[in-house]
Amino acid sequence: MTFEEYVDSRGPALLRLARLLTGDTHRAEDLTQDVLARAYVHWRRISRVDRPDVYVRRMLVNANHSWWRRRVNRELAVDTFAERPGRGELDGEAADRDAMWRLIRTLPDRQRAVLVLRYYEDLDDTTIAQILDCSPVTVRTHAMRALAHLRERCGVPTTKGSRP
Repeated sequence: MTFEEYVDSRGPALLRLARLLTGDTHRAEDLTQDVLARAYVHWRRISRVDRPDVYVRRMLVNANHSWWRRRVNRELAVDTFAERPGRGELDGEAADRDAMWRLIRTLPDRQRAVLVLRYYEDLDDTTIAQILDCSPVTVRTHAMRALAHLRERCGVPTTKGSRP
């Protein structure tokens, strides 16, 4: 597969993943463009690996994580804008989804990445572990902690021994 064919087929999915990881459309576009530019330079090597999509997704997750480490990127996104419609003006389902995304964005990077890769990209634990360069057990632990945190923040009662 050529680089152009890869970008044509997987570009929108990579952009969606970046958007879900960053919570910001513009930063997601920049992040995806940077990762694809780096992948283009090394495409011969990347295309020879067993699963190039896993490799490029890992590049995207790592680039998102590295972006926050840079000193110049200490800006904080805000949840409210002057022109943003109030909660009463939105459809109930859209308002709930928006509120949940605000909660998800408060999770640590790894936990947020695990939830996005599992529930939005529909990947299994083994593939997520390859992307995040960790073990499948670590993936399950991050998912369990993230879901427990979200349940706690949403006021959902948990029972001992219940699995996420």
